[in-house]
Amino acid sequence: MFEKLVPKLRVNTVFDIALEELYQQGYRGIITDLDNTLVGAKAPLATPELLVWFQKVKELGFKLIIVSNNNMDRVSRFATPLNIEFVHQARKPINAPFHKAMKMMDLSPNQTIVVGDQMLTDVYGGNRLGLYTVLVLPISIKDEGIGTRFNRRVERIAQSRLRKKGLWHEEEKPQ
Repeated sequence: MFEKLVPKLRVNTVFDIALEELYQQGYRGIITDLDNTLVGAKAPLATPELLVWFQKVKELGFKLIIVSNNNMDRVSRFATPLNIEFVHQARKPINAPFHKAMKMMDLSPNQTIVVGDQMLTDVYGGNRLGLYTVLVLPISIKDEGIGTRFNRRVERIAQSRLRKKGLWHEEEKPQ
């Protein structure tokens, strides 16, 4: 099970993802988490830098959907002004929201990237379906809920076990 927690790629932020390379490899859609992946958990709107990233994603030809475990109000308030489709109260890591997002984009697993800040929700959920998983560092952990704080503790234990198995290398850790 621990192997399913290992992302295909680890980067500091979404801005560090080599989108052009992934597009050349045949990926056409991005399922992205919202809180602490795109913006801080309490940030209501996209930053100017994130708006530029969204434009780049679109210009390269990617489809993009936000899949968040947060509620309708939070996700809609962020995504609707940007004309970005979303799945709220996703209950990641279950399969259904990932399948729904791929159906919305009309893409298959081998064309889909999952980007998120949590191993237990985003990476595990994506890996179980054979999606290309990208783990980013959380933007801010100070406003995280109790569930996410619990997940972070479990992630630290998992990373320790993965290190012992040789599956989590420090030289790959984002700086």
